[in-house]
Amino acid sequence: MLEHIRLKDTRRVVGLMSGTSVDGIDGALVEITGDPLEGKVKLIAFENNPFPEEVKEMIISLFDTKHANVEQLGYMNVLLGELYAKAVFSVVHKAGLKIEDVDFIGSHGQTIFHHPEVCTFPMESKGLSSNSPEDSCTFAYTMQIGEGAVIAARTGIPCVSDFRVADMAAGGQGAPLVPFTEYLLYKREDKTVLLQNIGGIGNITVLPQGGSQEEVYAFDTGPGNMIMDGLISLFTNGEKSYDEGGKTAAKGQVNKELLDTMCRDSYFSKKPPKSTGRELFGKEYCMKLFQKMLEQNISMEDALATVTEFTAWSIEDSYRQFIMEKESKRSADFQFIIGGGGSYNHTLVTKIKQRMEPLNMEVLIQEDIGFSSDAKEAVAFAMLADCTIAGKYNNIPSVTGACKPVVMGKISL
Repeated sequence: MLEHIRLKDTRRVVGLMSGTSVDGIDGALVEITGDPLEGKVKLIAFENNPFPEEVKEMIISLFDTKHANVEQLGYMNVLLGELYAKAVFSVVHKAGLKIEDVDFIGSHGQTIFHHPEVCTFPMESKGLSSNSPEDSCTFAYTMQIGEGAVIAARTGIPCVSDFRVADMAAGGQGAPLVPFTEYLLYKREDKTVLLQNIGGIGNITVLPQGGSQEEVYAFDTGPGNMIMDGLISLFTNGEKSYDEGGKTAAKGQVNKELLDTMCRDSYFSKKPPKSTGRELFGKEYCMKLFQKMLEQNISMEDALATVTEFTAWSIEDSYRQFIMEKESKRSADFQFIIGGGGSYNHTLVTKIKQRMEPLNMEVLIQEDIGFSSDAKEAVAFAMLADCTIAGKYNNIPSVTGACKPVVMGKISL
C-alpha cells in the first residue's frame, strides 16, 4: 500500500491541525504533484470544525497536570481520533470528492504537554544497567493526542501522526515543525522572508534571501493569542473566548508598568532554538495576571490593550535580538508576513505594523499574497505527511536543535 502511494505522481492529502488555542480542528485537502521536496501544492478545500464546548473543556482540563489522569488521557486520545476522522470526511465532502479519492492523512494532533527542556535520569543510581558510557540518560518529551490508528480505521486511509517525537529523540525540541514546509512554499531569491505565525503561541521562521534549507531558522517568539484569549474569558466569565477583531483592546489604554513587568520574563532573553507553550503562558499565568489586574483596578479594555501590546512587543523584541543584525548583513529587502488566527485581530496587526515598519519592514498578512492564514498549518501537516510516506527527511535541525535530519511521523494503516 505504501509503495503504491509513493509511486503516484499526484497525491490528494488531508492535513489536520488543532492548536494551543483549542478552537477546533482545521482540515485542509491539498493536491501535491511531483517530488515532495520540489513539487506543486494546491489547496482544494479547507474548513474549521469547532470543538463542542464539552470537548473543549475536557481538553483544557488535561493541561492541568496536577489533576489530569491516565484514564482521561486515554479517553480523549481515542475521542479526538474519532473527531479528526469526522473532520476528514467533512472536508472531503466540501471538496465534492469521495473518501476513496484521498491517498493519506497527516494529523498533528492536540498538544497536551510539551517539555523541550532536557531532563536527566540517573541510570546507575537507580540500579539500572546501561550499555552507554554515560551514567544517565537525557531527554525532552512531548504529548500529542488524537489517535492516528483510529483515524485510519474510520476513514480506511493511511494516517501519519505523532510527528514531534522523532525530532526530540534526535535531541531536538520537536518544534517548530512548520518551517520545513514554509521553506518549500515561501523561499525567495530576491529578499529575506520572515513568517510570523500567531496562534496560541507566536513563532517566527526566517528564510534568508537565496538561502538553503540549512540556513533556515525559527523559534517561538512567546505568547500569541493565548493570554488575550485567557483574560477575556476570565473577565466575561466565559461568555467570550477571544477578542474578536481586537475590538475590546482597541477601546483600552496600555498599562505601561504592567507591560514592563511582563516583558522582563526570562523566556525572551533565552537564545534560539527555543519553544514554549501553555506550560509557561497558559492558565496559571493568566490567573496570576488576572488577579494582579483586579488588585490594580485595571479594566477589561485596558487589560486587553496591554496584553495585545505584549504580544506585539514580543515579536518586535525577537526580531531585534535574534534576527535584525544577522540578516541585515546579507539582505536589504525584507518581507514580514503574518499568519494564524492572530492575523484577524486588527488591533494586534496594527500594533505589529507600528513596531515593525520603522525598521523598513514590509508587513503583510497571508491573504495579501494569495494564501490562507487559517489553512496554513493544516496544509503544512499534509506536506509533512507526504514526506513521511516517501521516506524523506522532514525536520530542519538548525530550527529544532536536532543532531540530524529525521523522518518524522508514525504511519497507521
